[in-house]
This record gives sequence, C-alpha cells and structure tokens, in this order.
Amino acid sequence: MTTNQPKVIFFIGIGGIGMSALARYYLALGRKVFGYDKTRSDLTDSLTQEGAVISYDDVWQENECFSKESTLVIYTPAVSLENAWYRQFKSLGYHVLKRAQALGEITRNSNGLCVAGTHGKSTTSAMLAFLLNDTELGCSAFLGAIATNFGNNFLINPRSKYTVIEADEYDRSFLNLSPYASIITNIDPDHLDIYESEEKFYEGFRQFAMKIDPTGFLILKEGLKINTLCKQKTYALNSSTADYTARNITESVNGACFDLYTPSARYEHLCIGINGSHNVENALAALALCDNIGADMQELVRKFQQFKGIKRRFEKIYSGKNVVYIDDYAHHPTEINRLISSVRHMFPNQTITGIFQPHLFSRTRDFGDAFGQELAQLDSVILLPIYPARELPIQGIDSNWLLQKIKNPNKRLVNPSELLDYLRSNTQGVLLTIGAGDIDRMVEPIKELLQINDSAL
Repeated sequence: MTTNQPKVIFFIGIGGIGMSALARYYLALGRKVFGYDKTRSDLTDSLTQEGAVISYDDVWQENECFSKESTLVIYTPAVSLENAWYRQFKSLGYHVLKRAQALGEITRNSNGLCVAGTHGKSTTSAMLAFLLNDTELGCSAFLGAIATNFGNNFLINPRSKYTVIEADEYDRSFLNLSPYASIITNIDPDHLDIYESEEKFYEGFRQFAMKIDPTGFLILKEGLKINTLCKQKTYALNSSTADYTARNITESVNGACFDLYTPSARYEHLCIGINGSHNVENALAALALCDNIGADMQELVRKFQQFKGIKRRFEKIYSGKNVVYIDDYAHHPTEINRLISSVRHMFPNQTITGIFQPHLFSRTRDFGDAFGQELAQLDSVILLPIYPARELPIQGIDSNWLLQKIKNPNKRLVNPSELLDYLRSNTQGVLLTIGAGDIDRMVEPIKELLQINDSAL
C-alpha cells in the first residue's frame, strides 16, 4: 500500500467507525491528522491518544497547518453539508472527498478484498482480516467495527498485496471501490431514503459486482443471482449444490462448530469462537475467499477458534447471578430476528428483555410493520426515541408510532434519562441493547448497574 498523500488530513466526522479507520491509516503513515466530531467518545479519545487533534465545536477554526496545497479534507455522508467545517473548506477551494472516495484512492494500489451485503459485512470483514493476519499472505484492513482480537478497526501490512475492505452500500459508497475479489453476503433492501426503491437497491449491488476485476472472483451466497465479468463461487449452510457448505452445526457457550466442505477437501469440527448460524455463514464466506487466494486452509481451520468477534455484534457484556447482558448493533428487522433467534437458542428457558433504539426516521417508516413483528418476539420490549443521525423528523413517525405496531403487552417507551431507574427493578433473564444510534453509550452504565444489583444480593 504505497501512495502519495498530502501532509495534513482533516476528517469531518472523525468519530465514525469507518472514518476512524482511515484516520488511523494516515496516522500510521506519519501524517498530521485533524478532525471534527459532534460528540466526544471512547473512539475519539483513542484517536487523540494516537496523535489526532480533534475539535467538538461546529465552528470554523483557522489553523496554520491547513493549506490548499498540503491538506486533504475527508467527510462522512453522516455529517450535514451545512456543517461549518465542510462549508468553509469547500468555499476556500480545498480538496474535499467523501470517505468512500478516499478509501477507493488508497486501495487502488492493492488487491482489494471487499465484503458487501446488507447484513454480516462487518463480522465477515473482521473474520477475513483475522484469518489472513499473521499468515504468509497477510493483509491490511479497513473495518466497520472494532475487532476484539485486534482491539482496533484498522490493520496495516505494507508487505501484503491484499487489503480487506468493508464495502458500505449506503450512499452507493461501494461503487467507489475497485475490488480484486468480493463477498456479497446477502441483499436485503435498506437505505430506501437513498435508493428510492428495492429495484434500485438491487441494481446498486449489480453495479458493484461488475466492478470486480475480471481476473478476480466473487464469493456469493447461494441463491443470489448477479452477473459478473469474473468467476463466482457460492456458499450456503447444509447445501448439496454450493461450492462451500457447513454441515453438522452445533453450538455451545464457546461458539459454533461445524464440518466444512470445499470443492477439494473436508475439514471436520471447525470452531469459530462465536455463536449463531448466520455467523457460520459469515465464516463460510471468509474461508471461501481465503481458499481462492491460495491461503493454507489447514492453518486457518486451526486458527478460527481463536476468533472473538467484533464489538457490538452479539457482544456479551455481563453475566451475573440473575441476568445475562448482550449488546448488538442490529438495526434492521432481519438482523433483529437473527439476534432474538440466537438468544432463544442459547437461553431457551430465560425471559428476554430488549431495549431498542430505532435508527433513522426513514428506516423506521419503511420497515415499521417488520420492526413491530420482530420485536414482538421478545418477552418484554423497551423502546427509546428514534436516533435521527443525518435526518430531520418525519411527520407522524416516532417511537410511539412504532410502539403501537408491536403486538406485545409488555412494552413501554422510555427516555434514555429514565432508563437506568427503570432497569433497577427490571433486570432478570437476558437483557439486550439493540440499535445503531448512540445506544452504545448506555452499555457501560447498564453494566455498572447490573454489577451493583448483583453485589447487593
């Protein structure tokens, strides 16, 4: 990964998970990194400790380090274009790029291994990076979540020709990439505020697939139909026709195990260190890609059981006398269904309470009925107000509107400031925090509350 880069990089929205990986890339190259974010977080604090200079005020601040000749500005679409930093840099004629454009430029000098799909791309990307890291092939990586094994969302290996990239479909960002090879885990309509229709959403993935290098390949979940200029390999659970399949799947508290069948070999009792049939699918995809770039499969099979997952994906936060607490990023009805199903499988005799923060007014509107159906599977539902992110409110769409769609008598709407008080006397069985907004900031306070409750028993 070699490239000519400016001396100073300014990130607008530096605290985002994808943006922070890019920031770490430039810090690793020895560049001066500055940035703005609306809110201070553990991630921004980590970046500050690593050398970044971060402002939390949406007010332009002159700096002698900034110049049009030596400064690159990178922004995330999650930040409003009315942001003072963005408007000022644009008006002064600075070189301003979207995150996806910057990532595309960086990765053109390597063989990009891009993981796309509505669900599972963060876990699959992390699996892929974990498997290739410290092998003869090696990899650099830009991940969409903190990989527990690395404690990071970024890897750099100048000696490797491969770069693992989480390919984000939001805002059609993945169309800025030039993959050598790719995985598409699934195509489940989302981001309809951007794509306008399900057909346009599917078309975005078709366009992405056509960008794969003709000498490369696509790893595709069996059943998806996508035309490419490159070869394709399929994967699926318990399949007699897929190129890669998993059979004899079992689960325990230590994770899922299965027998792996490839076009050329069988590997018995491979364990992946995390639970869920969907994660077995993710593992199949990662292994299939590794196999097709010539990785030592025997080495990877042995290594996989050390994989510890990623932050906020079925992350076990606390296990006490009366409660098990799990945090998950699920923000789409399909993801919520998978989460609840996995928890039911692991804890069949426990009541399950879910705290859900809807993400985006438009997504809540588009999938309201589906959210209601999936959340009704919980024994008890706690709804928080909608996290708006980049959006303005939509008339008639709020968490109370969603609450009415949940056919479950044990449901309530709670403000974040009231949540801990409510949980003091309602913490038993399995407790879930669910959502992609700022609900993650409640994780540590909830954990501390549960610890206090346990110590009082």
